[in-house]
Amino acid sequence: MTPIVQRGTGEGVWFAPGRANLMGEHTDYNDGFVLPFALAQGTTATVAQRDDAVLTLTSHQRPGPPIEVALEDLAPGAITGWAAYPAGVAWALREAGVKVPGASIAIDSDVPPGAGLSSSAALECAVALALTELAGAAIPRRELAALARRAENEFAGVPSGIMDQSASLLGRAGHALLLDCQSGQTSQVPFTARLLIINTRAKHDLTAGEYGARRAECEEAARQLSVPTLRFITNCGDTSRLRDPILRKRARHICTDNERVLRAVTLLRDGKYAEVGPLLTQAHASLRDDFEISWPEADVAVEAAVTAGALGARMIGGGFGGSVLALVPDDRPAIRAAVTTAVAAAFAARAWTAPEFLDAIPSAGARRLTLRPPLARSGYPHAASAPGRDGPAAGATPQPV
Repeated sequence: MTPIVQRGTGEGVWFAPGRANLMGEHTDYNDGFVLPFALAQGTTATVAQRDDAVLTLTSHQRPGPPIEVALEDLAPGAITGWAAYPAGVAWALREAGVKVPGASIAIDSDVPPGAGLSSSAALECAVALALTELAGAAIPRRELAALARRAENEFAGVPSGIMDQSASLLGRAGHALLLDCQSGQTSQVPFTARLLIINTRAKHDLTAGEYGARRAECEEAARQLSVPTLRFITNCGDTSRLRDPILRKRARHICTDNERVLRAVTLLRDGKYAEVGPLLTQAHASLRDDFEISWPEADVAVEAAVTAGALGARMIGGGFGGSVLALVPDDRPAIRAAVTTAVAAAFAARAWTAPEFLDAIPSAGARRLTLRPPLARSGYPHAASAPGRDGPAAGATPQPV
């Protein structure tokens, strides 16, 4: 069954990108610094306003009966699986006083689910832009990111930070986004390099318990160090005051990763891209050894990529599955080929599923797209260059991605 959009008084296609995070992992909910960038890959929401107060949701990736819910019945727990994200956005907007109209929403995506590229935030942000425009509500993007995060935290039940929604809504082509997660202040950092994403195909399966455990450990470390959050530890040597070795490692990762973010920003602004590479590899070691959220495929991919000539590489995302980001010189296609060959060979030698390789190009943030005539493939209006593969899985347990 193809997704169907019921035409109404207003319609359009909205696109929001996934994101890759150059530096700063798990620092966001510790009020620290992150340096993500928007990807060319993303999610489209084709939306038509309805005459009733009903939300209808379909996905091209998961054919099946439309999921319908009355807007007045929206409440945390009312909808599960992939549909919790767009439904949660409608709920969060209504909670903020926006008069959300009934709408039929068809989802399509080329962000690989479970790859740690924030397919959930892309879905939320595309729907958030669509519903606010249909409602005639002018909401600054920083506030809209916070509402999308609320949908993920409170409606879908995923305790994620603000980074993913901020990158999707505030991204700019040819730039990374420096985000201070304490103040919410952002700065665009010139960044035009083409990176390589290695989707290890080890499903990103960070359960709420594991994610919540890391947050709880960071909060306890901050309490024992007598600071509001680990953001306030500016001398990483202070983490040695923690007697618990687990808490000490967690705090050390957050502190050193904040330092790496700020160092990377300085290097990028000076055009010293090659020097960012070692920071990526250092970050991976920290995530593997101190935060303990890496996984075997990521460790092998990082080692193979760096050995084959990548300037640096690290796991990205929440951990326990997903992707690796490798910095490969734009002007050295032979090195890129060597990296992909080496990683593929390392996976084959272990009888693992072959990895997927994607270009990671710093791209523009969420926006409305121009409609063109309906395509036979989908049965609903598409936009030029609209993505169309491997979108969010219906019925899956919501996870931060």
